[in-house]
Amino acid sequence: MSRKRKDSSPMPAASAGLLRFFEEETEGIKIRPEFLVVLAVIVIIGSVLANVFFIT
Repeated sequence: MSRKRKDSSPMPAASAGLLRFFEEETEGIKIRPEFLVVLAVIVIIGSVLANVFFIT
């Protein structure tokens, strides 16, 4: 048995491997979820304001 298998505990059957997927660190841009929510709200408000003021 390899050392990696001894160190990691078995995954629960109900998770179907999803838990292991989120444990792995991926490369790329790291953005906090709060920032994305605020950015989405700003875009929505900007879109509504543009429709009110610029579209007749």
